[in-house]
Amino acid sequence: MTDAHPGACANCATPLQGAFCHQCGQHAHNPLRSMTHAIEDIFESFWHLDGRVFMTLRDLLVPGRLAARFLAGHRAPYMPPLRLFVILSVLTFFIAQFAIHFSSSEASGGLTPAQAQAALEQVDSAGDFAADTTRAAVEAHLRDELTQLQIARNSMPAIAPLRAELDVAERLSHAQAELRLKQLDPQYAPGSLKVTPPPAQELGAMQSPWRQGSLFDHQGKPWNRQTNPVVFDTMPAFFNSWVNRKLEAAQQNMQRYGEDPDQLKQAMVGTIPTALFILVPVFALMLKVLYLGSGRGYLEHLVVALYSHAFLCLALLAIFSLMLLGDAVTARAPWAATALTGLRALVWLWMPGYLYMMQRRVYGEAWWLTAAKYAVLGLVYFFLVGLATVGITIASVTAG
Repeated sequence: MTDAHPGACANCATPLQGAFCHQCGQHAHNPLRSMTHAIEDIFESFWHLDGRVFMTLRDLLVPGRLAARFLAGHRAPYMPPLRLFVILSVLTFFIAQFAIHFSSSEASGGLTPAQAQAALEQVDSAGDFAADTTRAAVEAHLRDELTQLQIARNSMPAIAPLRAELDVAERLSHAQAELRLKQLDPQYAPGSLKVTPPPAQELGAMQSPWRQGSLFDHQGKPWNRQTNPVVFDTMPAFFNSWVNRKLEAAQQNMQRYGEDPDQLKQAMVGTIPTALFILVPVFALMLKVLYLGSGRGYLEHLVVALYSHAFLCLALLAIFSLMLLGDAVTARAPWAATALTGLRALVWLWMPGYLYMMQRRVYGEAWWLTAAKYAVLGLVYFFLVGLATVGITIASVTAG
């Protein structure tokens, strides 16, 4: 018995018979009496978790192995499924904040020299810029094109997928202009072309020709909470008030997202983990219904659901990491970016195959019966995922 290793538990005074108190579970050593134990105490949880993480992730990569072993009673070597899912989901969507880009500010602000050089290697035609014979003409032409693209951006809802083509068009215009300047002057240094469209505020009410009406038009006039609100005659006043408050928030948010689309990304990505926590128990309930004769209880199906979603988070984490790596190497090695794109495609393809093999291994049914249940489960679940995605988008846009 020493100060660092007392003979009785400091927490409950039970005589100690080993490194831990058999009554309350507290460790026998006192980290405040020994510098070595103090340092050990700091890292103990990490190293303990680290060993279990590697074993858990190793078996998670094999379809169905982790779930089958955990359900068979082999729980000590592995992280609990809920903890694993929480850690992976938080880590995945933290990385997603950096990997997913909605903003086009980089494109409209001009290309860096490295980006311009990469663009020159990939663009084989100067397009409409071929008719421009001076640098001033090229810059004026580019400014006009960027202005039209900015007008189009101002005229559409601030939803990222709708703006992706505009971002591509901006980069293509920059690249074609860079190529034309290189043709006019072989000594031209890629990346020195700095042309930007007028700020969105200067464009005022200008709209693209294809735009008809407004997303917030109501009864042929612009919606306004006070002067032209949406009113449902059959609904109580508090409901109509709530609807118009949400419309007002959506109008303000979409204006803000138009100026900085990355804010929409942050709002959506931040709410996805919440949606997953709702969908996981629903997925488990669907497994329970499909495997009523399996003899497994709901909590056992919940373990399968948690490990399934943990794998999906791990696969998405790999995809987002490859996206970040691709962003880092695109300018220096375009071939590497192509290879990374292929790896991302393989991960996407592996995800449904993994889930099918996991389902068959855990439940042990014939391949054709597993395939039928897998198809039903997939159709229903992806319908629910679609609803959740729409709900997340609406919640993000209408958040006040």
